[in-house]
Amino acid sequence: MALTRPNPRFIARANRIMSSQIRHYAAPGEGTIPSAKKKYVPTSGAYPLGFTVGSAHVGVKASNTRFDDLALIASDSPCAGAAVFTTNKFQAAPVTVSRDMLKKRKGDGVRAIIVNSGCANAVTGRGGIEDAISMGKKTDQCFYEDSNGGDDGQGKEYHIAGMTKGAGMIHPNMATLLGIICTDAPVAAGPLQAALTSAITKSFNSISIDGDTSTNDTVALLANGAAGGKTITSTTSEDFLEFQKTLTEFAIDLAKLVVRDGEGATKFVTIRVTNAATYKDAHRVASTIARSPLVKTALYGKDANWGRILCATGYAEGVDSVTPEETSVSFVPTDGSEELKLLVRGEPEQVDEARAAKILEAEDLEIKVQLSENKGYKEEAVFWTCDFSHEYVTINGDYRT
Repeated sequence: MALTRPNPRFIARANRIMSSQIRHYAAPGEGTIPSAKKKYVPTSGAYPLGFTVGSAHVGVKASNTRFDDLALIASDSPCAGAAVFTTNKFQAAPVTVSRDMLKKRKGDGVRAIIVNSGCANAVTGRGGIEDAISMGKKTDQCFYEDSNGGDDGQGKEYHIAGMTKGAGMIHPNMATLLGIICTDAPVAAGPLQAALTSAITKSFNSISIDGDTSTNDTVALLANGAAGGKTITSTTSEDFLEFQKTLTEFAIDLAKLVVRDGEGATKFVTIRVTNAATYKDAHRVASTIARSPLVKTALYGKDANWGRILCATGYAEGVDSVTPEETSVSFVPTDGSEELKLLVRGEPEQVDEARAAKILEAEDLEIKVQLSENKGYKEEAVFWTCDFSHEYVTINGDYRT
């Protein structure tokens, strides 16, 4: 069928829908903070001791004539370093070079992290590797060695700070994202890597914006011990377990902010999958729901289409915990009011569409999926995602032009 002329009524309706849905949640580009995000900007706390952060405009991309496109995070003294990288087989040169550097140095003596925007240096061949190495060497020339290692006193107060960059191509393991975390706690390289790897599972590997995993993903952690105290050298000590817990909670907070930065996102969605036989089962179901285009577009359209959620639950690969006649699905409002049951033990509920629409109007929403009534199935996983909007298609349709 072909339309011979525009339908004014349809166009007017479409314009009304688009104007009501797009919230311009993402930063406008000139460095200002959108009003919807100001509440997430920290207003208290202290930065880790012994770190310096700076940025500059160096003209990586010809079209960028005024915005800073180079950042340097440096420690006053050498650090223990750890990182987790993308699992994509086509790994960008900075990933390859950084991994090799950490391996050769066994995670010790790391001084700084240098980051640029405007060029991912991915699939650039030998020249890209040489550029990444050169970039590291130029950064090295900015420092001199310092043997300052703090003291061995106890009762110290430690600090942690971090930054992330990500908007699209976000999905485990991990995504087009860069995460840099710094702490002045004294942690040896081995335990530092163990703590970061563990923290990633329930943070950066539990978010999805569009289901794509990129070539450049890196989350790095530096610990310079500048606050003093006894160095954590064991992964079984109480100090390590406390550090690991704090790092995980902090990484979750950072990962959530990445989702809120999702391209074209109008909603922040928590997906909680419960009553699974294993954490892996729960995580796989949550991940499948999070990357379903039909679920994400229904959320954008404020449509309580629980059938799409159930469909994604059913096709999650390698999951043995799903019992259809015992599965329940509900929306959990963020205002503390009673959850809206959509499916209970495999039977559809009479859904109050007006209340469902009101819940879906909110910026934040939780979807809860219970996989079984088996009392032995006690594992659960939480995933964070966003919706798909017209703006997402526009951004990515025009990405290279």
